[in-house]
Amino acid sequence: MNALPTGQFYGQTNQKLQLGHLTLTDTEYTHPWVDWHYHENAYFTFILQGKVLEGNRKERYTCTAGSLLFHHWQEAHYNQKPEGYTRGFHVELNADWFESYEIKPLQGSIDIQHPQAKRLMYNLVKEAKRHASYTPLALEALLVELFGELTQTSNRLYLREPDWVRQLRELLHDAPEHPWTLNQLAEQLALHPVYLCREMPRYFNCRFGEYLRMIRLQKALPLLLKQGLSLTHIALDCGFADQSHFIRSFRNQYELTPLAYRKLFVS
Repeated sequence: MNALPTGQFYGQTNQKLQLGHLTLTDTEYTHPWVDWHYHENAYFTFILQGKVLEGNRKERYTCTAGSLLFHHWQEAHYNQKPEGYTRGFHVELNADWFESYEIKPLQGSIDIQHPQAKRLMYNLVKEAKRHASYTPLALEALLVELFGELTQTSNRLYLREPDWVRQLRELLHDAPEHPWTLNQLAEQLALHPVYLCREMPRYFNCRFGEYLRMIRLQKALPLLLKQGLSLTHIALDCGFADQSHFIRSFRNQYELTPLAYRKLFVS
């Protein structure tokens, strides 16, 4: 079984940034099939464009643009890429990084679904693309915050989520652009609207408006990297009232405009 050293991934690496114990790579996936292998460092994979299937000894994930995975070091896996352009951003963290911040790495391979964690990763990628003088500090802070969010999420799982939490998450993620009302959701879940509003922050760590805005923006982010799509088209497709609403929400969340974000990734 192949063992890949720091900074090496199967495909064409278009950008590599080495910052102390961190290694960041922007890689185009060019292999239709990659056999079982592992990496010497723990790392995140963030799919920016396209699609790839990844499997390990327990599960298989179909990863589309916006998917976020974490792999513990030496966690064996394989990849299969369908036809078309696929691009991933990787953040490798060696053992010294975890030790320096007294952070315990996640175990195994994990498909991270939580939009709060994805929002932090998008911001991390944005900072890496900017190449600002404060990039090392910004990246370290975002990674520490990201692991803090993942730890909180793990702790919330011990609350033994009721079935309605999973059902609500699926409803919102399957159709974030839908103009949901509180009564509609409560009826779907067979809950009282007052109870639903009260319990939402307990299991989602935010309220309805913030959660829905996050997943709508995360649906929009990969669309910004597709050629030929106007901001108006993206805004309406993702459930925003108009282009102005979309731009305002995007700037509040990511501290730059959608067009500025697009320019970071599309040469």
